[in-house]
Amino acid sequence: MVEPTITDEDFQKFREFFYRKTGIQFDPSKRYFVDKRLLERMAATGNTLFRTYFTMLRFQASGQELQILTNLMTVNETYFFREDYQFKCLVNSIMPEVVARKKPGTPIRIWILPSSSGEEPYSIAMTLLEQWAGIHEHDVELIASDIDTDILNQARAGLFSDRSVAQVPKPYMSRYFRRTGQGWQICDDLRSAVEFTRVNLSDRADTRPYRGFDVVFCRNLLIYFDDVSRKAAAETFYDALKPGGFILLGHSESMSRISSLYKVRKFPEAIVYQKPTE
Repeated sequence: MVEPTITDEDFQKFREFFYRKTGIQFDPSKRYFVDKRLLERMAATGNTLFRTYFTMLRFQASGQELQILTNLMTVNETYFFREDYQFKCLVNSIMPEVVARKKPGTPIRIWILPSSSGEEPYSIAMTLLEQWAGIHEHDVELIASDIDTDILNQARAGLFSDRSVAQVPKPYMSRYFRRTGQGWQICDDLRSAVEFTRVNLSDRADTRPYRGFDVVFCRNLLIYFDDVSRKAAAETFYDALKPGGFILLGHSESMSRISSLYKVRKFPEAIVYQKPTE
């Protein structure tokens, strides 16, 4: 029996399809990674030919197989308090400006995308609780989104390895975590403080409900996009932000190279990008 294979033509067809669906583009150096996961799903679905699997992937009404494959294809490498200078910037420089524009009684809304397994949104929650005095005077909504449904379930469960929590300050560990047989469980109060949602950033129908945010964190996602997808993402975030709202990117990403919609703000802790107030 001949083993199933992925030809160069197959790879290109899938690459173009996945890019249209997610905005993520795999370059040829990722070929082994992509082929391995395609072959895994072909075997799991009983397809010995890429052609028949690809037809199912494109036309399956439920979209279930595309979601399963997307979960396998996306990278979720993160840990607590990664690039935490941006969290200091949030507390010391951004939040005072947000509060100054905020109407009394309206919540401060922060969108974190991708959520990955939850380390970043939970880090933001702990930072606000521990370092921002205004947390007792203002309601803060944390919405964390990802395209990967498996990783969202993991984030909601709040279970983390020793490696993930290595940079969590010891006082925070004692207050917000408890040891379990599988690693560390984050406390229920923090788990309930973050709303996790499934969002495909490249799908306007998915992102349209996300409006009225004061701050967006989108760190180390746009490096997987090409120029066209990055520009579209910048426009999506522009629509999601309130006038004067802020967006924070990863250290290797620059909104100035993506879009002219935002103005650069150089705070003492970090460079961030702001939607104009006018």
